[in-house]
Amino acid sequence: MKAIMVVGTTSHAGKSLVTTALCRLLSRRGWRVTPFKGQNMALNAYVTASGGEIGHAQAVQAWAAGIAPRVEMNPILLKPQGDMTSQVILKGKAAGKVGAAEYYEQFFDLGWQAIEESLQRLNEEFDLVVCEGAGSPAEINLKHRDLTNMRVAKYLNAPTILVVDIDRGGAFAHVIGTLELLDPDERALVKGIVINKFRGQRSLLQSGIDWLQERTGIPVIGVIPWFDQVFPAEDSLSLLDRPSSTSTNEITIAVLRLPRISNFTDFDPLESEPTVTVKYIGLRDTLGYPDAVILPGSKTTIADLIAMQRTGMAEAIQNYAAAGGTILGICGGYQMMGRVLADPEGVEGQEGRYKGLGLFPLKTVITGQKVARQRLVTSNSPQIGLPVAGYELHQGRSHLAMDPDPDTGKPLFHPLFDDANLGAVDTTQSIWGTYLHGIFDNGPWRRAWLNRLRQQRGLKSLPTGISNYREQREAMLDSVAESIGKHLDLTPILAHFDQS
Repeated sequence: MKAIMVVGTTSHAGKSLVTTALCRLLSRRGWRVTPFKGQNMALNAYVTASGGEIGHAQAVQAWAAGIAPRVEMNPILLKPQGDMTSQVILKGKAAGKVGAAEYYEQFFDLGWQAIEESLQRLNEEFDLVVCEGAGSPAEINLKHRDLTNMRVAKYLNAPTILVVDIDRGGAFAHVIGTLELLDPDERALVKGIVINKFRGQRSLLQSGIDWLQERTGIPVIGVIPWFDQVFPAEDSLSLLDRPSSTSTNEITIAVLRLPRISNFTDFDPLESEPTVTVKYIGLRDTLGYPDAVILPGSKTTIADLIAMQRTGMAEAIQNYAAAGGTILGICGGYQMMGRVLADPEGVEGQEGRYKGLGLFPLKTVITGQKVARQRLVTSNSPQIGLPVAGYELHQGRSHLAMDPDPDTGKPLFHPLFDDANLGAVDTTQSIWGTYLHGIFDNGPWRRAWLNRLRQQRGLKSLPTGISNYREQREAMLDSVAESIGKHLDLTPILAHFDQS
Protein backbone atom coordinates (compact mmCIF):
# COMPACT_ATOMS: atom_id res chain seq x y z
CA MET A 1 0.00 0.00 0.00
CA LYS A 2 1.61 3.29 -1.11
CA ALA A 3 0.97 6.14 1.29
CA ILE A 4 2.30 9.53 2.40
CA MET A 5 1.78 10.80 5.95
CA VAL A 6 1.55 14.50 6.83
CA VAL A 7 2.05 15.41 10.51
CA GLY A 8 2.58 18.74 12.25
CA THR A 9 4.65 20.00 15.14
CA THR A 10 1.48 21.60 16.57
CA SER A 11 -2.19 22.03 15.83
CA HIS A 12 -2.87 24.52 13.02
CA ALA A 13 0.61 24.02 11.57
CA GLY A 14 -0.92 23.52 8.12
CA LYS A 15 -1.41 19.75 7.84
CA SER A 16 -4.84 19.99 6.21
CA LEU A 17 -3.61 22.57 3.73
CA VAL A 18 -0.58 20.52 2.71
CA THR A 19 -2.62 17.30 2.52
CA THR A 20 -5.19 18.99 0.30
CA ALA A 21 -2.51 20.41 -1.98
CA LEU A 22 -0.84 16.98 -2.25
CA CYS A 23 -4.14 15.38 -3.25
CA ARG A 24 -4.56 17.85 -6.11
CA LEU A 25 -0.88 17.90 -7.16
CA LEU A 26 -0.46 14.11 -7.21
CA SER A 27 -3.79 13.50 -8.94
CA ARG A 28 -2.60 15.88 -11.67
CA ARG A 29 0.47 13.65 -12.07
CA GLY A 30 -1.80 10.73 -12.88
CA TRP A 31 -2.02 9.01 -9.50
CA ARG A 32 -5.38 7.73 -8.29
CA VAL A 33 -5.21 9.50 -4.94
CA THR A 34 -7.41 9.35 -1.85
CA PRO A 35 -7.14 11.33 1.39
CA PHE A 36 -7.29 9.65 4.79
CA LYS A 37 -7.45 10.76 8.40
CA GLY A 38 -7.86 7.91 10.85
CA GLN A 39 -9.33 10.02 13.63
CA ASN A 40 -10.50 13.60 13.44
CA MET A 41 -11.85 15.89 16.16
CA ALA A 42 -14.00 18.57 14.58
CA LEU A 43 -17.47 20.08 14.51
CA ASN A 44 -17.38 20.75 10.78
CA ALA A 45 -18.87 17.62 9.26
CA TYR A 46 -20.02 16.46 5.84
CA VAL A 47 -22.57 13.81 4.92
CA THR A 48 -21.51 11.42 2.16
CA ALA A 49 -23.78 10.03 -0.53
CA SER A 50 -24.23 6.89 1.58
CA GLY A 51 -25.44 8.95 4.56
CA GLY A 52 -22.21 8.60 6.54
CA GLU A 53 -20.67 11.44 8.52
CA ILE A 54 -17.01 12.47 8.08
CA GLY A 55 -14.90 15.53 8.80
CA HIS A 56 -15.52 18.31 6.28
CA ALA A 57 -11.76 18.67 5.75
CA GLN A 58 -11.61 15.13 4.35
CA ALA A 59 -14.48 15.96 1.99
CA VAL A 60 -12.49 18.96 0.70
CA GLN A 61 -9.42 16.75 0.28
CA ALA A 62 -11.49 14.24 -1.67
CA TRP A 63 -12.70 16.98 -4.00
CA ALA A 64 -9.08 18.06 -4.38
CA ALA A 65 -8.28 14.50 -5.48
CA GLY A 66 -11.19 14.60 -7.93
CA ILE A 67 -13.22 11.91 -6.18
CA ALA A 68 -16.40 11.71 -4.12
CA PRO A 69 -16.09 11.82 -0.31
CA ARG A 70 -16.66 8.50 1.44
CA VAL A 71 -16.71 7.16 4.97
CA GLU A 72 -13.42 5.25 4.67
CA MET A 73 -11.54 8.54 4.35
CA ASN A 74 -12.30 9.37 8.00
CA PRO A 75 -13.43 6.28 9.91
CA ILE A 76 -13.44 8.02 13.33
CA LEU A 77 -14.86 11.49 13.91
CA LEU A 78 -15.03 12.93 17.43
CA LYS A 79 -17.46 15.83 17.95
CA PRO A 80 -16.81 17.71 21.24
CA GLN A 81 -19.94 18.53 23.22
CA GLY A 82 -18.56 21.02 25.77
CA ASP A 83 -19.04 18.87 28.89
CA MET A 84 -15.69 17.06 28.63
CA THR A 85 -17.33 14.47 26.39
CA SER A 86 -17.46 13.86 22.65
CA GLN A 87 -19.88 12.13 20.38
CA VAL A 88 -18.13 9.26 18.61
CA ILE A 89 -18.84 8.80 14.91
CA LEU A 90 -17.52 5.37 13.92
CA LYS A 91 -17.52 4.44 10.23
CA GLY A 92 -19.96 7.25 9.56
CA LYS A 93 -22.52 6.48 12.25
CA ALA A 94 -23.03 7.78 15.79
CA ALA A 95 -21.68 5.17 18.22
CA GLY A 96 -22.03 6.85 21.61
CA LYS A 97 -20.97 9.73 23.82
CA VAL A 98 -17.91 9.30 26.04
CA GLY A 99 -15.22 11.12 27.99
CA ALA A 100 -11.53 10.79 27.13
CA ALA A 101 -10.80 7.90 29.52
CA GLU A 102 -13.91 5.97 28.51
CA TYR A 103 -13.14 6.50 24.84
CA TYR A 104 -9.75 4.86 25.18
CA GLU A 105 -11.25 1.91 27.05
CA GLN A 106 -14.27 1.43 24.81
CA PHE A 107 -13.19 2.51 21.35
CA PHE A 108 -9.42 2.16 20.93
CA ASP A 109 -9.51 -1.42 19.62
CA LEU A 110 -12.70 -0.81 17.64
CA GLY A 111 -11.19 2.36 16.26
CA TRP A 112 -8.00 0.71 15.10
CA GLN A 113 -10.00 -2.08 13.50
CA ALA A 114 -12.05 0.53 11.61
CA ILE A 115 -8.83 2.24 10.48
CA GLU A 116 -7.33 -1.01 9.19
CA GLU A 117 -10.54 -1.96 7.37
CA SER A 118 -10.85 1.50 5.80
CA LEU A 119 -7.25 1.52 4.60
CA GLN A 120 -7.63 -1.92 3.08
CA ARG A 121 -10.72 -0.83 1.15
CA LEU A 122 -9.05 2.34 -0.08
CA ASN A 123 -5.99 0.35 -1.13
CA GLU A 124 -8.17 -1.79 -3.39
CA GLU A 125 -9.27 1.24 -5.41
CA PHE A 126 -6.45 3.79 -5.26
CA ASP A 127 -2.75 4.02 -6.10
CA LEU A 128 -1.82 6.30 -3.21
CA VAL A 129 -3.24 7.27 0.18
CA VAL A 130 -2.36 10.75 1.46
CA CYS A 131 -2.80 10.59 5.23
CA GLU A 132 -3.19 13.51 7.60
CA GLY A 133 -2.22 13.37 11.25
CA ALA A 134 -3.79 15.29 14.12
CA GLY A 135 -2.26 17.73 16.57
CA SER A 136 1.31 16.64 17.27
CA PRO A 137 2.74 13.12 16.94
CA ALA A 138 4.96 13.74 19.97
CA GLU A 139 2.43 14.20 22.79
CA ILE A 140 4.08 11.85 25.29
CA ASN A 141 1.01 11.48 27.50
CA LEU A 142 -1.18 10.58 24.51
CA LYS A 143 1.06 8.48 22.28
CA HIS A 144 -0.08 5.17 23.74
CA ARG A 145 -3.61 5.85 22.51
CA ASP A 146 -2.84 7.86 19.36
CA LEU A 147 -4.78 6.40 16.44
CA THR A 148 -3.93 9.13 13.97
CA ASN A 149 -0.24 9.89 13.61
CA MET A 150 2.79 7.61 13.65
CA ARG A 151 0.83 4.44 14.40
CA VAL A 152 -0.75 4.85 10.98
CA ALA A 153 2.55 5.89 9.39
CA LYS A 154 4.29 2.77 10.72
CA TYR A 155 1.40 0.51 9.68
CA LEU A 156 1.74 1.84 6.13
CA ASN A 157 5.52 2.32 6.15
CA ALA A 158 4.66 5.79 4.86
CA PRO A 159 7.27 8.46 4.17
CA THR A 160 6.28 11.27 6.49
CA ILE A 161 6.29 15.04 6.03
CA LEU A 162 6.65 17.17 9.17
CA VAL A 163 4.98 20.59 8.87
CA VAL A 164 5.90 23.51 11.15
CA ASP A 165 4.26 26.93 11.44
CA ILE A 166 7.10 29.46 11.47
CA ASP A 167 4.77 32.43 11.92
CA ARG A 168 4.07 31.60 15.57
CA GLY A 169 7.79 31.55 16.42
CA GLY A 170 10.07 28.82 17.73
CA ALA A 171 9.90 26.79 14.53
CA PHE A 172 13.36 25.26 14.81
CA ALA A 173 12.76 24.25 18.42
CA HIS A 174 9.41 22.74 17.42
CA VAL A 175 11.03 20.61 14.73
CA ILE A 176 13.98 19.46 16.85
CA GLY A 177 11.75 18.79 19.86
CA THR A 178 9.25 16.79 17.83
CA LEU A 179 11.96 14.65 16.25
CA GLU A 180 13.65 14.06 19.61
CA LEU A 181 10.40 12.79 21.12
CA LEU A 182 9.64 10.34 18.32
CA ASP A 183 10.73 6.74 18.69
CA PRO A 184 13.65 5.77 16.41
CA ASP A 185 11.44 3.79 14.01
CA GLU A 186 9.01 6.72 13.84
CA ARG A 187 11.75 9.27 13.27
CA ALA A 188 13.20 7.13 10.47
CA LEU A 189 9.98 7.62 8.52
CA VAL A 190 10.27 11.43 8.50
CA LYS A 191 11.64 12.13 5.02
CA GLY A 192 10.97 15.83 4.68
CA ILE A 193 10.29 19.04 6.61
CA VAL A 194 7.94 21.77 5.40
CA ILE A 195 8.17 25.27 6.86
CA ASN A 196 4.75 26.89 6.55
CA LYS A 197 3.44 30.49 6.82
CA PHE A 198 6.78 32.16 6.10
CA ARG A 199 6.82 35.95 5.74
CA GLY A 200 9.89 37.67 4.35
CA GLN A 201 12.83 36.90 2.11
CA ARG A 202 13.76 33.27 1.65
CA SER A 203 17.46 34.17 1.60
CA LEU A 204 17.27 35.38 5.20
CA LEU A 205 16.01 31.93 6.26
CA GLN A 206 18.61 29.91 4.36
CA SER A 207 21.21 29.72 7.14
CA GLY A 208 18.56 28.29 9.46
CA ILE A 209 17.51 25.75 6.83
CA ASP A 210 21.13 24.68 6.35
CA TRP A 211 21.57 24.23 10.10
CA LEU A 212 18.32 22.27 10.41
CA GLN A 213 19.20 19.91 7.58
CA GLU A 214 22.70 19.31 8.95
CA ARG A 215 21.40 18.77 12.49
CA THR A 216 18.59 16.37 11.55
CA GLY A 217 19.78 14.80 8.31
CA ILE A 218 16.29 15.46 6.93
CA PRO A 219 15.80 17.75 3.92
CA VAL A 220 13.60 20.82 4.06
CA ILE A 221 11.41 20.06 1.07
CA GLY A 222 9.38 23.26 1.16
CA VAL A 223 9.10 26.79 2.48
CA ILE A 224 5.51 27.87 1.93
CA PRO A 225 4.89 31.61 2.05
CA TRP A 226 2.04 33.12 4.01
CA PHE A 227 -1.00 33.62 1.84
CA ASP A 228 -4.32 35.15 2.85
CA GLN A 229 -6.71 32.92 0.95
CA VAL A 230 -9.52 31.67 3.19
CA PHE A 231 -9.32 27.89 3.29
CA PRO A 232 -12.05 25.61 4.72
CA ALA A 233 -11.18 25.12 8.38
CA GLU A 234 -11.56 22.17 10.72
CA ASP A 235 -12.53 23.94 13.95
CA SER A 236 -13.76 27.25 15.28
CA LEU A 237 -10.35 28.37 16.55
CA SER A 238 -9.48 29.23 12.97
CA LEU A 239 -12.29 31.79 12.89
CA LEU A 240 -10.20 33.93 15.22
CA ASP A 241 -7.37 33.91 12.68
CA ARG A 242 -9.44 35.02 9.72
CA PRO A 243 -8.58 38.54 8.57
CA SER A 244 -11.21 41.20 9.22
CA SER A 245 -12.57 42.71 6.06
CA THR A 246 -11.48 46.27 5.46
CA SER A 247 -13.42 46.64 2.23
CA THR A 248 -16.49 48.80 1.74
CA ASN A 249 -18.67 45.90 0.72
CA GLU A 250 -22.31 46.67 0.14
CA ILE A 251 -23.87 43.97 2.34
CA THR A 252 -22.82 42.94 5.86
CA ILE A 253 -23.88 39.60 7.30
CA ALA A 254 -23.24 38.74 10.95
CA VAL A 255 -22.77 35.09 11.93
CA LEU A 256 -23.03 34.30 15.64
CA ARG A 257 -19.89 32.59 16.89
CA LEU A 258 -21.63 30.15 19.21
CA PRO A 259 -19.55 28.29 21.84
CA ARG A 260 -20.11 25.01 19.98
CA ILE A 261 -20.58 26.36 16.47
CA SER A 262 -20.63 23.60 13.86
CA ASN A 263 -20.54 23.44 10.08
CA PHE A 264 -19.51 27.06 9.68
CA THR A 265 -18.11 25.98 6.31
CA ASP A 266 -21.72 26.69 5.26
CA PHE A 267 -20.66 30.33 4.99
CA ASP A 268 -17.59 29.97 2.78
CA PRO A 269 -19.73 30.71 -0.32
CA LEU A 270 -20.90 33.97 1.26
CA GLU A 271 -17.29 34.95 1.94
CA SER A 272 -16.57 34.35 -1.74
CA GLU A 273 -19.13 36.99 -2.75
CA PRO A 274 -17.24 40.21 -3.62
CA THR A 275 -20.05 42.49 -2.40
CA VAL A 276 -20.54 40.75 0.97
CA THR A 277 -18.73 41.14 4.29
CA VAL A 278 -19.16 38.22 6.71
CA LYS A 279 -18.47 39.06 10.34
CA TYR A 280 -18.35 36.49 13.14
CA ILE A 281 -19.88 38.00 16.28
CA GLY A 282 -19.18 36.68 19.77
CA LEU A 283 -22.05 36.38 22.24
CA ARG A 284 -20.68 39.26 24.32
CA ASP A 285 -20.11 41.51 21.31
CA THR A 286 -22.48 44.24 20.20
CA LEU A 287 -24.79 42.93 17.48
CA GLY A 288 -25.41 46.28 15.81
CA TYR A 289 -27.69 46.33 12.79
CA PRO A 290 -26.17 44.29 9.95
CA ASP A 291 -28.15 43.51 6.82
CA ALA A 292 -28.73 39.96 8.07
CA VAL A 293 -27.90 37.79 11.07
CA ILE A 294 -27.24 34.07 10.75
CA LEU A 295 -27.66 31.62 13.62
CA PRO A 296 -25.43 28.72 12.58
CA GLY A 297 -25.47 25.06 13.49
CA SER A 298 -24.42 23.91 16.95
CA LYS A 299 -23.30 20.60 18.42
CA THR A 300 -25.13 21.48 21.67
CA THR A 301 -28.09 23.57 20.62
CA ILE A 302 -29.69 23.96 24.02
CA ALA A 303 -26.45 24.85 25.81
CA ASP A 304 -25.66 27.47 23.17
CA LEU A 305 -29.19 28.86 23.41
CA ILE A 306 -28.78 29.21 27.18
CA ALA A 307 -25.44 30.95 26.61
CA MET A 308 -27.19 33.39 24.28
CA GLN A 309 -29.82 34.10 26.93
CA ARG A 310 -27.27 34.59 29.71
CA THR A 311 -25.13 37.01 27.71
CA GLY A 312 -28.05 39.10 26.48
CA MET A 313 -27.50 38.12 22.85
CA ALA A 314 -30.89 36.38 22.73
CA GLU A 315 -32.63 39.63 23.64
CA ALA A 316 -30.53 41.51 21.09
CA ILE A 317 -31.59 39.04 18.39
CA GLN A 318 -35.25 39.39 19.36
CA ASN A 319 -35.01 43.18 19.28
CA TYR A 320 -33.27 43.03 15.91
CA ALA A 321 -36.11 40.86 14.56
CA ALA A 322 -38.76 43.17 16.01
CA ALA A 323 -37.12 46.09 14.21
CA GLY A 324 -37.49 44.27 10.90
CA GLY A 325 -34.05 42.70 10.64
CA THR A 326 -33.43 39.59 8.54
CA ILE A 327 -32.48 36.42 10.43
CA LEU A 328 -31.60 33.01 9.02
CA GLY A 329 -31.18 29.95 11.23
CA ILE A 330 -29.50 26.80 9.95
CA CYS A 331 -30.00 23.45 11.70
CA GLY A 332 -29.37 24.14 15.40
CA GLY A 333 -29.85 27.85 14.74
CA TYR A 334 -33.26 27.08 13.24
CA GLN A 335 -34.19 25.06 16.33
CA MET A 336 -33.18 27.95 18.61
CA MET A 337 -35.52 30.27 16.73
CA GLY A 338 -38.54 28.21 17.78
CA ARG A 339 -40.74 28.47 20.86
CA VAL A 340 -39.69 25.28 22.63
CA LEU A 341 -36.72 22.89 22.64
CA ALA A 342 -37.13 19.67 24.59
CA ASP A 343 -34.49 17.08 25.41
CA PRO A 344 -36.45 14.38 27.26
CA GLU A 345 -33.62 11.81 27.07
CA GLY A 346 -30.76 14.18 27.94
CA VAL A 347 -29.11 13.53 24.57
CA GLU A 348 -27.25 16.85 24.68
CA GLY A 349 -26.67 16.81 28.43
CA GLN A 350 -29.24 17.71 31.06
CA GLU A 351 -32.76 16.64 30.15
CA GLY A 352 -35.48 19.23 30.19
CA ARG A 353 -37.68 21.65 28.29
CA TYR A 354 -36.36 25.06 27.29
CA LYS A 355 -37.79 28.28 25.92
CA GLY A 356 -36.49 29.32 22.49
CA LEU A 357 -36.26 32.72 20.85
CA GLY A 358 -39.91 32.58 19.77
CA LEU A 359 -39.32 33.73 16.19
CA PHE A 360 -40.99 30.64 14.71
CA PRO A 361 -44.06 28.72 15.99
CA LEU A 362 -41.71 25.75 16.15
CA LYS A 363 -41.33 22.95 18.68
CA THR A 364 -38.24 20.74 18.55
CA VAL A 365 -37.61 17.49 20.40
CA ILE A 366 -33.99 16.31 20.58
CA THR A 367 -33.77 12.56 19.99
CA GLY A 368 -30.98 10.00 20.00
CA GLN A 369 -31.54 9.05 16.37
CA LYS A 370 -29.53 11.24 14.02
CA VAL A 371 -30.71 12.28 10.57
CA ALA A 372 -27.81 12.32 8.10
CA ARG A 373 -28.60 12.38 4.39
CA GLN A 374 -28.03 14.35 1.22
CA ARG A 375 -31.03 16.17 -0.23
CA LEU A 376 -32.12 17.71 -3.52
CA VAL A 377 -35.22 19.89 -3.24
CA THR A 378 -36.98 22.76 -5.01
CA SER A 379 -37.27 26.22 -3.46
CA ASN A 380 -40.45 28.16 -2.80
CA SER A 381 -38.58 31.29 -1.62
CA PRO A 382 -36.96 33.69 -2.33
CA GLN A 383 -37.56 32.48 -5.89
CA ILE A 384 -39.84 29.62 -6.75
CA GLY A 385 -38.56 26.62 -8.66
CA LEU A 386 -34.82 26.78 -7.97
CA PRO A 387 -33.12 23.38 -7.45
CA VAL A 388 -31.29 23.34 -4.11
CA ALA A 389 -28.84 20.63 -2.99
CA GLY A 390 -27.47 20.15 0.51
CA TYR A 391 -27.51 17.75 3.41
CA GLU A 392 -29.30 17.20 6.71
CA LEU A 393 -27.30 16.49 9.86
CA HIS A 394 -29.30 16.82 13.06
CA GLN A 395 -30.72 15.02 16.08
CA GLY A 396 -33.90 17.05 16.47
CA ARG A 397 -37.40 16.56 15.11
CA SER A 398 -39.26 19.83 14.60
CA HIS A 399 -42.92 20.64 14.11
CA LEU A 400 -43.95 24.02 12.70
CA ALA A 401 -47.46 25.21 13.54
CA MET A 402 -48.82 27.15 10.58
CA ASP A 403 -50.47 29.81 12.72
CA PRO A 404 -52.77 32.12 10.72
CA ASP A 405 -52.51 35.90 10.79
CA PRO A 406 -55.27 37.04 13.20
CA ASP A 407 -56.17 39.89 10.84
CA THR A 408 -56.17 38.12 7.47
CA GLY A 409 -56.53 34.48 8.45
CA LYS A 410 -53.67 33.60 6.10
CA PRO A 411 -50.60 31.63 7.25
CA LEU A 412 -47.76 33.69 8.71
CA PHE A 413 -45.14 31.20 7.52
CA HIS A 414 -44.61 29.17 4.37
CA PRO A 415 -42.47 26.12 3.61
CA LEU A 416 -39.09 27.16 2.25
CA PHE A 417 -38.85 24.10 -0.01
CA ASP A 418 -41.13 21.50 -1.53
CA ASP A 419 -40.33 19.39 1.55
CA ALA A 420 -41.96 21.35 4.37
CA ASN A 421 -39.86 19.54 6.98
CA LEU A 422 -36.71 21.28 5.76
CA GLY A 423 -37.55 24.84 6.76
CA ALA A 424 -39.83 27.85 6.59
CA VAL A 425 -39.92 31.59 5.95
CA ASP A 426 -42.36 34.25 7.10
CA THR A 427 -44.54 36.26 4.72
CA THR A 428 -42.23 39.30 4.91
CA GLN A 429 -39.17 37.13 4.05
CA SER A 430 -37.42 38.40 7.15
CA ILE A 431 -37.40 35.25 9.31
CA TRP A 432 -35.80 32.21 7.66
CA GLY A 433 -35.00 28.78 8.99
CA THR A 434 -33.77 25.55 7.46
CA TYR A 435 -32.27 22.16 8.27
CA LEU A 436 -30.31 22.19 5.01
CA HIS A 437 -26.54 22.53 5.33
CA GLY A 438 -24.76 23.74 2.21
CA ILE A 439 -27.67 25.94 1.20
CA PHE A 440 -25.38 28.81 0.15
CA ASP A 441 -23.41 26.47 -2.11
CA ASN A 442 -26.33 26.84 -4.53
CA GLY A 443 -25.34 29.92 -6.53
CA PRO A 444 -28.76 30.99 -7.93
CA TRP A 445 -30.48 30.54 -4.55
CA ARG A 446 -27.69 32.40 -2.72
CA ARG A 447 -27.88 35.33 -5.12
CA ALA A 448 -31.69 35.46 -4.93
CA TRP A 449 -31.47 35.57 -1.12
CA LEU A 450 -28.78 38.27 -1.23
CA ASN A 451 -30.80 40.30 -3.72
CA ARG A 452 -33.59 40.72 -1.20
CA LEU A 453 -31.04 42.27 1.18
CA ARG A 454 -29.75 44.46 -1.62
CA GLN A 455 -33.24 45.65 -2.52
CA GLN A 456 -33.73 46.80 1.06
CA ARG A 457 -30.67 48.99 0.63
CA GLY A 458 -31.79 50.25 -2.77
CA LEU A 459 -28.94 48.40 -4.49
CA LYS A 460 -29.07 46.87 -7.94
CA SER A 461 -29.79 43.14 -8.01
CA LEU A 462 -26.97 40.75 -8.80
CA PRO A 463 -27.36 38.25 -11.65
CA THR A 464 -28.70 34.91 -10.44
CA GLY A 465 -27.71 32.84 -13.47
CA ILE A 466 -24.41 31.80 -11.92
CA SER A 467 -22.76 28.47 -11.22
CA ASN A 468 -22.80 26.75 -7.87
CA TYR A 469 -20.00 27.19 -5.36
CA ARG A 470 -18.33 23.91 -6.32
CA GLU A 471 -16.83 25.66 -9.36
CA GLN A 472 -15.39 28.40 -7.16
CA ARG A 473 -14.14 25.72 -4.79
CA GLU A 474 -12.40 23.99 -7.69
CA ALA A 475 -10.68 27.25 -8.58
CA MET A 476 -9.66 27.69 -4.94
CA LEU A 477 -8.22 24.16 -4.82
CA ASP A 478 -6.29 24.81 -8.03
CA SER A 479 -4.95 28.04 -6.56
CA VAL A 480 -3.91 26.33 -3.32
CA ALA A 481 -2.15 23.54 -5.22
CA GLU A 482 -0.33 25.97 -7.49
CA SER A 483 0.68 28.27 -4.61
CA ILE A 484 2.09 25.38 -2.59
CA GLY A 485 3.33 23.20 -5.44
CA LYS A 486 5.89 25.72 -6.69
CA HIS A 487 7.45 25.81 -3.20
CA LEU A 488 7.46 22.04 -2.64
CA ASP A 489 9.96 19.41 -3.78
CA LEU A 490 8.43 15.96 -3.45
CA THR A 491 11.46 14.11 -4.81
CA PRO A 492 12.66 12.76 -1.41
CA ILE A 493 9.12 11.58 -0.63
CA LEU A 494 8.42 9.83 -3.93
CA ALA A 495 11.90 8.30 -3.92
CA HIS A 496 10.75 6.19 -0.96
CA PHE A 497 8.44 4.25 -3.30
CA ASP A 498 11.28 3.53 -5.73
CA GLN A 499 13.34 2.06 -2.90
CA SER A 500 10.54 -0.07 -1.41
